[in-house]
Amino acid sequence: MTPAPLNQESSLEPDGKDQSLQERFIKFILPTIFPILDFNRRRQASSELILPSLESNGAFLHCCLCVAAQSLKSHTNGSNSTEEIDKEIMRHRYASIEALRALKKDEKHQQTLETTLGLTFSQSIVGHYDDDLPDASWDLHFQAAMSLVQKLKLPSIVSDPAKVSMQTPFIMSLSSWIDILGATMKGRSPKFASTYREKILSPLNPSLGLRELMGCDDRVMHIISEIACLESFKKVGMMDFALCQHVLALEEQIKLTEMSDAGSKMPFDANDGLIPEQLTKNITIAFRIAARVFLYSLVPGFNPREPCHIDLVKKLTTVLQRIPSGPHGFDRNLTWVYLIGGSISVPDSPFRPFFEDRLARLGDSAKIGNIGRAAVLLVEVWAQNDRLPVESTSYIHWRDVMESKKWDFLLL
Repeated sequence: MTPAPLNQESSLEPDGKDQSLQERFIKFILPTIFPILDFNRRRQASSELILPSLESNGAFLHCCLCVAAQSLKSHTNGSNSTEEIDKEIMRHRYASIEALRALKKDEKHQQTLETTLGLTFSQSIVGHYDDDLPDASWDLHFQAAMSLVQKLKLPSIVSDPAKVSMQTPFIMSLSSWIDILGATMKGRSPKFASTYREKILSPLNPSLGLRELMGCDDRVMHIISEIACLESFKKVGMMDFALCQHVLALEEQIKLTEMSDAGSKMPFDANDGLIPEQLTKNITIAFRIAARVFLYSLVPGFNPREPCHIDLVKKLTTVLQRIPSGPHGFDRNLTWVYLIGGSISVPDSPFRPFFEDRLARLGDSAKIGNIGRAAVLLVEVWAQNDRLPVESTSYIHWRDVMESKKWDFLLL
């Protein structure tokens, strides 16, 4: 598709269609991007972080307008209107790339990183799994972002013992979130795994702001990074004995994060108000169980039909029941957990009907973004594994299904 000519005006004030798209982005999309951050800070923190960039960074603005156009397309019926929206999507997609080139030329690393992360993250917010408009992969955008993170020396800043009291820059928290879970999507080590490893061992400040941003305790996320590293070692030929020793060591690390854990419960007070602290405890427990599934799946001969693994998925289902659902809930922020736990659920597992119910509560939103892609992937994983003989000790991994379908999802 040939993009429409770009608006060469330097002003960031949108007009006409662009104004409508910007209003859609602010009203309908912005509140759904970092809802856990908003609840933890007890204010519209997402707006405080994103709106200034909309006003000052033209490349980022075009990225957000592209997201808004994709959102509009997802809620539009009829081929005629879709064709017009496709033109808007591509116009802003190309405009953001052109503006990025200008930023790189001027060495405006901060604005370039904002936009590149926006292009990476946007693919998990909107759109359908089978969108066929040309676009670079999320991983291509993210590799560019990681280069900028290094140029800005962000890993060194957050690892500096002299700056332990400093709050982690938001852009580093977001980069770490994508780096860790994105690595699990690709079966590789996270780019900044050594930084996360240092944080696990830090007695002063183990935080990178992940708990506040996406709900899971930083220590659990750092352990997921270690598990991703272990998987990458397994792929290049680590011996089974050494692999199992590392699995046992990481299981002990996971147990250490449970020591002060009082368990999950409904995160509401007597007036039905949401309690952010309990919400993040529940989310952390869900991620911890998913991390165990991820870890155990690396053991040679892993079989989802074993009672201990069936029980693990049941426990995950129980915890997820204590996290608010629906359009204003947090299921869309737990896509990775749903993928990892759901991928080993057996046909009669309570997880499957539970997940279907959660999708139904989301309505049309269940078909788009992260959660829509995860749902399509899980259905295919279940279909392929359910066809295996009952006595089979093997199973088909979700990543193998993705690769066979040529899907390249970032499921956060």
